Amino acid sequence: RLFTTKGAGQIPVVMILDKEGYIIEQQPTGTPADGWASFEGTLMTALSEWLAAKGESVVTTREPGGTAIGEALRLPLLDPSNQNLSDLTELGLMFAARSQHVFECIEPALARGDWVICDRFTDSTYAYQGGGRGISAALIAQFEDLTLGGFAPNLTVLLDVPVAIGLARAAQVGAPDRFESEQHAFFERARETFLNRAETHKRTQIIDASQPQATVMKEVVSLIEQHWLSVQGDPS
Repeated sequence: RLFTTKGAGQIPVVMILDKEGYIIEQQPTGTPADGWASFEGTLMTALSEWLAAKGESVVTTREPGGTAIGEALRLPLLDPSNQNLSDLTELGLMFAARSQHVFECIEPALARGDWVICDRFTDSTYAYQGGGRGISAALIAQFEDLTLGGFAPNLTVLLDVPVAIGLARAAQVGAPDRFESEQHAFFERARETFLNRAETHKRTQIIDASQPQATVMKEVVSLIEQHWLSVQGDPS
């Protein structure tokens, strides 16, 4: 996502989310040189370098995580042995990590005038805990309002890939984490939720991540360039 903020409380932030959630972070195509396992990090690096070349300061981070507390909360969320973790506990841990992330990492970066490149944010919670787990969007919105108070980006870059492709890529990486261990239908529901939110949240730009990596990279960088140019022309 991109938080387009500039000047007094208006500093740009980029937040990258993907519609396959935790899968795309670990998606190889089969060979180390052409693997998807490291693509997300490569993409974030490319965006950081592009912005740095424009004279911008950049912070890269991820969710759940981004802080020492957030990374500690990430462990039980992804540990496949935690099969008894309740859906509401999962939801609470996600927002606890996110609240700390915003407080300790993102807001201070915005105050400094930095761009922040973040892998996933609240849309993933609506998709995975909402669409996937079946928790109501109204309840998630209550958690969101309580912990974030309306804090949200202006642009979401959504990397979309069909579930079957995403699962096939993830299977080539190694042992699945707690989310990757879910059934196909779970990811279909999550993907549908992402798509539905994209229709109602115009900040979302969808990229077809089933394309070659070079094409995906080019399209995402182009979106960031367009946004950067729009921010430069914003008198605020």
